[in-house]
Amino acid sequence: MTLWISRFVRTIQAKLIIIYVLLILIAMQLIGVYFVSTMKHTLTNNFTQELQTTTNFVLMQVGPKLDMVEGTDFERSREDLNAIVRSVSNMNGIEIQVLDATGKVLTTSSQPDDNYVGRKNTETVVNRALQGLRDNEEVIIGKDNERKKVLAQPIQYGAKNLGALYVVASMKDLYDTIDNINRIFLSGMAIALGLTAVLGIILAHTITQPIKDITKQATRVAEGNFEGQVPVLGNDEIGQLSEAFNDMTRRLQEALSVNEEEKEKLASILTNMSDGVLATDEHGRVIVMNKRASLMLRIRPTACVGKELSALLGLAEAELRERVEDKMNWMLLPVHAEEEGEADHDSILRVTFTPIHRRGEGITGTIVVLQDVTEQEKLDQSRREFVANVSHELRTPLTTIKSYVEALDDGALDEPQLAGRFVGVIHNETERMIRLVTDLLHLSRLDSKQAKMRMQPIEICELLEEVVDRFSFQFQNKHIQSVVQIEASIPKVTMDRDQIDQVLDNLVSNAFKYTPEQGTITLSASIADEGKYVAIVVQDNGMGIPEKDVERIFERFYRVDKARSRNMGGTGLGLSIAREMVIAHGGTIGIESEWNEGTCVTFTLPLSAPVSLAQPEETEGSEAEV
Repeated sequence: MTLWISRFVRTIQAKLIIIYVLLILIAMQLIGVYFVSTMKHTLTNNFTQELQTTTNFVLMQVGPKLDMVEGTDFERSREDLNAIVRSVSNMNGIEIQVLDATGKVLTTSSQPDDNYVGRKNTETVVNRALQGLRDNEEVIIGKDNERKKVLAQPIQYGAKNLGALYVVASMKDLYDTIDNINRIFLSGMAIALGLTAVLGIILAHTITQPIKDITKQATRVAEGNFEGQVPVLGNDEIGQLSEAFNDMTRRLQEALSVNEEEKEKLASILTNMSDGVLATDEHGRVIVMNKRASLMLRIRPTACVGKELSALLGLAEAELRERVEDKMNWMLLPVHAEEEGEADHDSILRVTFTPIHRRGEGITGTIVVLQDVTEQEKLDQSRREFVANVSHELRTPLTTIKSYVEALDDGALDEPQLAGRFVGVIHNETERMIRLVTDLLHLSRLDSKQAKMRMQPIEICELLEEVVDRFSFQFQNKHIQSVVQIEASIPKVTMDRDQIDQVLDNLVSNAFKYTPEQGTITLSASIADEGKYVAIVVQDNGMGIPEKDVERIFERFYRVDKARSRNMGGTGLGLSIAREMVIAHGGTIGIESEWNEGTCVTFTLPLSAPVSLAQPEETEGSEAEV
């Protein structure tokens, strides 16, 4: 109960009621005090004036009689005084005493007080009156606690001061009247306060009920419920407030809907972006992070939010601040694999820093964009290596040719035997450069899809046997056994016979180079991938390829044994050309090898040629542009 009262007192409704009642109470109190004071003063003055009038009347009557009392007819004059005093007393309800010049009581209006006759009245006002002073009055409290007005006036007749008139009037009726008026005023004030309280409650309810409705609706809006509106009960300020609140609710709902839509769009964009995005606050702590960024940094999103960006990227605070504020606002960040030995999973990220500025506050946050440039960096590295390899491959024969030409120019040309050997070396190096340039041009045409392909159906058995026939003399010289294994159900395959022959020649040539004497080279063909492809395998039991080199074997100019491969006349582009040719046919090529155990190269060709390669109306020997 106490708690409820305490809460009610703190409400606006209670405050309005209290203020309203207090205003009325204070106003009525001020009015009442003024009214009662004025009324009391007026009644008292009227009472005093009436008393003075009565006193003056008695003085006019008793003056001559008192002068006669001093003469011979004392008794008769005294009776006349008694009659005058008692008649006036009975008429006005006052007590009157007539005193002689010595202050003795000659007569009194009160019958029980006859024993006062002949006694001396020693009241101060009487003494002043006997001295001839006027306006002698005072208020006394009687034996019965009754307030009385005392008035004493000198009795003068002619020039003589004959005595004094002592008048005592009860003020009980006066104060009873004042008390009645006070009670009436208090009753009226109580009734007025009661009505005021009722009206105050009604008025406060009229004012506070719409506020309560607005508060309830505001609470529902804060909880996300925009249903319903505040009733508009009039066109006053509260009605205008209700209309404004309803309009604000509608606008807020529309704004939140737009915000949610934009938020969903942003979340969708961030989720589906190929780049990682981070956002930080003014203190450098991560507040937003998309899934792509967590994958790039290889850390869970929940572990990133709230973490310092400098710690997340492994940068010093000074370096991070310099990147954010400087024009050079990007950097390359290497991200290593979580487990050792997974170097292929290492990545390189391009990190771009964009500061968020707020007017008057400077930088209030940072947007960080992460781009995976691993492939781009690898491509750039491959290009640099390609240029370096081409330069190196061309420089070696050119240097050799230059040195032998200078030797011939210096006199070796005059020695036929030495000159012939020098010319032979120059011829071999020239042929080597021609092969290199030819392979580069071939690769360029394959890369740019400009190589013309003559698509025709070919028997796989015939294709493999012709390859073995071309290398039969070399196999015999090295005592290498060749084996051809072909499934009987393989149909004809549409292909460019020259290109596939070049692929097989390259693979068989490599197998022959790295297979020791008495070794075996096996060529096989079979149906693969549920009859969609034919798989051709070239397998040897030669020296094999180290595991670290297997995945790079198809890179251009990549050699496992650079010196030996160059001495054997290789350009380092054969397997690259073979891969591009197989891909141009819509197939795949792969290699499996173990060191000192052999190598197995498998490439596939589609049994039905791709639409871009095969044209239904072309005849054997026609050309198809790739």
